Amino acid sequence: MAEKFLPLIRFAPYLLLGILFGFALIKSEAASWYRIQEMFHFQSFHMYGIIISAISTATLSLFVVRRLVGRPSLEGEVINIPVKKPGRVNYPLGGFIFGLGWGTIGLCPGPIFALIGTGSIPALILLVSALHGTWLFGVLRDRLPQ
Repeated sequence: MAEKFLPLIRFAPYLLLGILFGFALIKSEAASWYRIQEMFHFQSFHMYGIIISAISTATLSLFVVRRLVGRPSLEGEVINIPVKKPGRVNYPLGGFIFGLGWGTIGLCPGPIFALIGTGSIPALILLVSALHGTWLFGVLRDRLPQ
């Protein structure tokens, strides 16, 4: 029986990192509806500080990964980052829709699972809505500007 789960063990570090990330989101109050509303009403710097640190971390991580392009990953695949052309409409429109949903609901999709872990019923509704939106995008993808 244990042999059946051996291939899944390679995902254990990702699960652990996800749990730590969820813990950090909850403890930093990044998943707090009140903190998000403070941000949108420009009443507190708290969320802006978290976002700035996330952007800094992502920038540093991408810098490191780009240095590794062409080398094999831990699983032996060659690291490759495809070049995407910036769109005139895509990113602003996507950002607008994302921000509209974030501001309306007061929940960011990032901490959905962390919030579900705390017992949040609205997070379950958000998860169902996010999955529906993803399905709808797949259906309409060919008709959208890309």
